[in-house]
Amino acid sequence: MARLLVVDDEDGVRDFVAEALELAGHDVTRAGDGDEAARLLDRQGFDLVVTDLRMPGRDGMALLTKIKDEQPDVEVIVLTAHGTIDTAVAAMKAGAFEYLQKPLGSPTELRLVVGRALERRALLAAKASAERQAGDDGDTLTWGAPAMAPLVEALRKVAATSATVLLLGESGTGKEVTARALHRASERAAGPFVAVNCAALTETLLESELFGHEKGAFTGAVAQRRGRIELAAGGTFFLDEVGELRPDLQAKLLRVLQERRFERLGGTRTLEADARWVAATNRDLHAMIAAGTFREDLYHRLAVFPLRLPPLRDRREDIAPLAARLLARIGDELGRRGMALSAAASARLIAAPWPGNVRELRNVLERAVILADGRTIEERHLWLETATAPSSAIGGGGATTGGGDATAGSGRLPAVTLDELERLAIEQALADCGGNRKDTAARLGIGLRTLYEKLKRYGL
Repeated sequence: MARLLVVDDEDGVRDFVAEALELAGHDVTRAGDGDEAARLLDRQGFDLVVTDLRMPGRDGMALLTKIKDEQPDVEVIVLTAHGTIDTAVAAMKAGAFEYLQKPLGSPTELRLVVGRALERRALLAAKASAERQAGDDGDTLTWGAPAMAPLVEALRKVAATSATVLLLGESGTGKEVTARALHRASERAAGPFVAVNCAALTETLLESELFGHEKGAFTGAVAQRRGRIELAAGGTFFLDEVGELRPDLQAKLLRVLQERRFERLGGTRTLEADARWVAATNRDLHAMIAAGTFREDLYHRLAVFPLRLPPLRDRREDIAPLAARLLARIGDELGRRGMALSAAASARLIAAPWPGNVRELRNVLERAVILADGRTIEERHLWLETATAPSSAIGGGGATTGGGDATAGSGRLPAVTLDELERLAIEQALADCGGNRKDTAARLGIGLRTLYEKLKRYGL
């Protein structure tokens, strides 16, 4: 399901388009003109806009320009009853995904065009995410600690082969980053790196994501879709949180690993699975096998070359350089460049237990950047959670900061999760700015595009 905005001053056309897309399962908002649409775009996040070109007031071309200037990742499909080559070319040059002429054809044609636009948006978002994460490899793979030496040597050797690799370790130790590094060091580096998180998708969606589906395979399958295994052809397929797979999918996955073949859902044609496989989990698969919740034969197919990533507390020599690189990246993202750690803050980070590993370190640093007034992060800016001091929302108590235990009435803010802190800050800024996104972004000191991403992340 995607969030769509349909804009047309003709009630009949607007309702036809909206209803056709709602029947496809999308969340559709309607606007009667370009000015109303502009106000909705300033207050809400949309994945795609379908807009008429000829409208009173702000026309479709002006609306298209606004969208591409402020939210370039939003796809736009334009409609017009006055179709000319010049208008079509102008719309496409301004960034429109497709140009459809009224009267529209069948609802199916409209849904197919919208589906293609959303697929392109998803692919571009995945590519941007992959590029950002690829940049993170240089950070998380600052592996100078003695505990990392055996792993680095093993990675170097297995990268030159096509062996299936199973990455084990606690959550936040950098398993996906390691998988990407393995991919780039392999002979398949020129091919795609495709990742699927088994815990992030519902059981129904996961099967379709893995294997793809044919048109009509299930309700809502209005077109053929290639699965992630197919998209990974010639590259590396990374299956994260593999311990979350349900039993029937374990059996299907075993067949793919054994035969290197599969079929799309609802299909009869057998396809080749031409990818190098890397899987990861923080679960104890041996215990799951003993409990009957994970197939032993699948485990042996995945664990041809098992590698265990040590936790951050076992590689303390890496914490200072890793923190410095993460800090530079966070500073770029938040518009706070040039941030640095004081000697006391750095020592505090090196001594911390890090139950959440690299992911927790990044959260602590991002909170510190938000809290710091100047360019230096002091020990008091580090909010480190402990097992005996649970996180709480702002205004609560019982948290631990870098300077010691905080109690109610101490004058210090209690430690909260980064997501809680950031969401509260955005909500307050939105309220103070009357919902105006440009003013909100300026108030928070971040770019407008960054704000849109965070609004979507928190459902604001």
